[in-house]
Amino acid sequence: MTRAISLHDVSKTYTSKTARVVDRLSLDIAPGEFLVLLGPSGCGKSTVLRMIAGLEDITEGRLLLDGEYANDLPPAGRDMAMVFQNFALYPNMTSRDNIGFPLRIESPGTDHSPRIGSTARMLGIEDLLDRFPGQLSGGERQRVAMGRAIARHPTAFLMDEPLSNLDAKLRNRLRAEIAQLTRELGVTTVYVTHDQSEAMSLGDRVAVLRGGVLQQADTPRAVYALPRNVFVAAFVGTPRINLLRGLVRAPLGGAMTVSLGEQFLRLPEPLSRDHQLLRVQQGREVIVGLRSEAVRIADPAAARPGEVPLTGLVEHVEFQGHEVLVHFDTGSRPAVVPDLEAPRPTARPDRRRRRDGTVLERLRGRAGALRAGAVGVLDRPEEAGAAPEPAPAAEPRLPGDLVVRTTPDIRLRHGMRVPLLVDLARLFVFDQHGERVCPAPEHLPDLEE
Repeated sequence: MTRAISLHDVSKTYTSKTARVVDRLSLDIAPGEFLVLLGPSGCGKSTVLRMIAGLEDITEGRLLLDGEYANDLPPAGRDMAMVFQNFALYPNMTSRDNIGFPLRIESPGTDHSPRIGSTARMLGIEDLLDRFPGQLSGGERQRVAMGRAIARHPTAFLMDEPLSNLDAKLRNRLRAEIAQLTRELGVTTVYVTHDQSEAMSLGDRVAVLRGGVLQQADTPRAVYALPRNVFVAAFVGTPRINLLRGLVRAPLGGAMTVSLGEQFLRLPEPLSRDHQLLRVQQGREVIVGLRSEAVRIADPAAARPGEVPLTGLVEHVEFQGHEVLVHFDTGSRPAVVPDLEAPRPTARPDRRRRRDGTVLERLRGRAGALRAGAVGVLDRPEEAGAAPEPAPAAEPRLPGDLVVRTTPDIRLRHGMRVPLLVDLARLFVFDQHGERVCPAPEHLPDLEE
């Protein structure tokens, strides 16, 4: 048996004077779905998980389990199993006793050996059942902790960063095992992690949180290919997406370009629908996003349709074995994503906006990301009489402003000037507040209604 989990405008605060740890989160998890909660440390992921489990009270909003109100349901009545980051095994019990402990609590006096044995076979830990936690490695202890959860036959698994204490090789192995187990069992799973590689490889869907606010919930492919804002774009993907400050120029009698400082991207004519919508940003600074695979090293003569030239000065070469990451200096200015790895985002300055009308209703879906503060920072005009805002702290950066992924047979050295080709079909453009404007959002507000 598995179950549906629904969160409707759920918020969590610990005192009346503190900010919301989780801010009006709405999320539907289908029966049997594997959902990953992803975000930087302190963004509210574990708090959401604990509210689903009943270990934290819900301050506002509703939790529905299979469509029934469950805010006040005790943890024991929710029939869920939780796997913790620190294993949480009883040190004075063998693996057999640790796995069987919740079964003995639920039905004392019953022989649970068959269920314990089948769980151990499923996890490949039959030879560990008579050992104590102190005699097990980290990976073995985590398997025992997972066995304790699986043996209960719960309606949902709640996993709170279960692999973060393990080394990289073991983490990759257990990640594959978790994916296989949950697929075979068909049980609803909510998995918390700050590791985007885990999120992309495990989840049916990924929900990205920032400052307690849901930024985007979609398939891993959609989150990577169509990030809703610059925070999601920067948090998902390795290496991190290249974010450059640009200026849209759209003269009536000439080609549209996006200036990157010393160089520019010329948009091919006729303009695509996405590029046509960039006319709204004429004369404004924007954030240009280019993933490392959107740029390749090649002469302009080898350009394919939709590719435009740039040049870059080699600053650093990272040999990864199966690929090479080349850091170029193109004379561009990097954009800043504030609080990318910090728990609480900077508050966004108030702006005048309409309080009524259907436009507000149509923009309400975007309001969640805005409540967490600006996700991109460019220079803001200072208001008359207002003290200038302190500049955000610059993120530590590797050399260069553009990272390009290429093949390991490339031979480059520091200081070389190299021709580049940018695939404009993979171009992201975000507005001054970090919201994606290219490719255009699927649903545009109708300002005339």
